[in-house]
Amino acid sequence: VQLQASGGGLVQAGGSLRLSCAASGHTIRRLDMAWFRQTPGKEHEFVAAIRWTSGYTYYADPVKGRFSISRDNAKNTVDLQMNTLKAEDTAVYYCAAGSAGSSIILSNIRSPYAYQYWGQGTQVTVSS
Repeated sequence: VQLQASGGGLVQAGGSLRLSCAASGHTIRRLDMAWFRQTPGKEHEFVAAIRWTSGYTYYADPVKGRFSISRDNAKNTVDLQMNTLKAEDTAVYYCAAGSAGSSIILSNIRSPYAYQYWGQGTQVTVSS
């Protein structure tokens, strides 16, 4: 599975961005997908996830109500709509996928170690 993230950029606080993750090599219909972010010197921080079995979504507390993860099975993409952006949202954003055909157990859904495939990251910078 290859993942390609895009859509990052520079935006003012309060603005919006939409990130997209295009998957190739496997259909996302059978992949748990997630977005993580990382700032220098820190580990990957969970942002949001969506299950392939149920479509259930999960969000980190700092982004609840502002970010929305969605999937387009026809396009084989997973998007992250980010609204009301804050300076603290500045990071490199990565999309990730779990093992094909298996579901990540709930207790691990927010752990980067549960995801097998990673994209290259896209920079999001929010100016205050």
